[in-house]
Amino acid sequence: MAYAPQPTPPNQQFLWGIFQKVDKDRSGAISSDELQQALSNGSWTTFNPETVRLMIGMFDKDRTGTINFQEFGSLWKYVTDWQSTFRSYDKDNSGAIDKVELKTALTNFGYRLSDRFYDLLIRKFDRSGRGNVAFDDFIQCCAVIQTLTNSFKAYDTNRNGWISINYEQFLTLVFSLKA
Repeated sequence: MAYAPQPTPPNQQFLWGIFQKVDKDRSGAISSDELQQALSNGSWTTFNPETVRLMIGMFDKDRTGTINFQEFGSLWKYVTDWQSTFRSYDKDNSGAIDKVELKTALTNFGYRLSDRFYDLLIRKFDRSGRGNVAFDDFIQCCAVIQTLTNSFKAYDTNRNGWISINYEQFLTLVFSLKA
């Protein structure tokens, strides 16, 4: 079998240029402050600091508290994938997800939740107080639900949607979350 060189991804130079612009202090790594200033949620405001912290935690594989270039590439793909998802559910092109759009998105992701719970999600992730969720808060909402679901599944050994845990197990579950 002949050797075939691996092509360089066409967007590596593009990503490197962005990485260098975001790395304001030229440390070779992006801090949460630098990342927050670089990301836009579509409403000309910076990303929610909690969402930035969540993403740094998800992609900081070497646990330095910052994102290196390789980690940045993964984070960039994650954010752009979420942008596409967000736009596909923002049916009225308002730049935010309302309760109906959030319910449609999460139902399509496989969640079956009550309208009352969607009201709770909107209250929890609506920083603007307008009854909808901005792009960065949508990422945070979905990531938190996924993290909680994965934690729940670890205890749902019968796969029936019910768990039985004691108080300390509950606290351990909550405090061990990476969300």
